[in-house]
Amino acid sequence: MYNYIMNKLKTKYPPGDFAVWIIIYIELLTFGLFFIGYIYSRRGDIELFNASQSLLDTRAGFVNTILLITSSYLVIKTVKLIKSINTKEAFDKASNYLLGAIGLGGIFLILKMTEFVGKYSEGINLSTNKFFMFYFLLTMFHFMHVVLGMIILFNLYQKTKIGGYTKNDHKGLESGASYWHMVDLLWIVLFPLIYIIR
Repeated sequence: MYNYIMNKLKTKYPPGDFAVWIIIYIELLTFGLFFIGYIYSRRGDIELFNASQSLLDTRAGFVNTILLITSSYLVIKTVKLIKSINTKEAFDKASNYLLGAIGLGGIFLILKMTEFVGKYSEGINLSTNKFFMFYFLLTMFHFMHVVLGMIILFNLYQKTKIGGYTKNDHKGLESGASYWHMVDLLWIVLFPLIYIIR
C-alpha cells in the first residue's frame, strides 16, 4: 500500500506540459462564459429557442458526439501504449490509433460543414435570431478547435511513427492528448445544450 501511495504521489498531474493546461483552462473559461450567455438568453425567449432548435439535425449532432468520443478513446489507447511498451510494433500501433483519431476528427468536420452549408442554403445565418447567433458562434468556435486539435494530433502522429516518445519521455504526447480531450469535452457539453435540452 505504501509503494502504491508513493508511486501516485510521484505521478505528475495534470499530465503533459503546464503551459498547455493554462491554455485549456482559458479555453474552458471562454466556452463557459458563452454557455452562460446562451442559457441566460434562452431564459428570455424559450419559445424562440425551442422552435429554432427543432430545425437542427439532432442525428448529425449525435453522430458527431460518437465520432469525437471514439477519437478520444483512440488517443487514450495511444498514450497508454507508449507509456507501457516501446517496440517498433507498439509505435506502429500507436501511430495507427492517432491516424484513426485524426480520421474521425475529419469526418466530424465534414458533417459539421454539411450542417453549416445546409443552414445557409435555408437562409439561416448568424443574424436570423438569437438562437442561431449562439449556434453559429459556439459551433464555429468549436470547429476551429477541432481543426487545431487535428493539426496537433498530426504532429503527434509524425513523432510517434518514428519512436519519438518513450515510456520515460512522453510529455508532448500527453499535452496534445489533453488538448484533444478538451475539444471532446466541450462538444459533450455543447451537443445537449444546443441540440437537445428544451
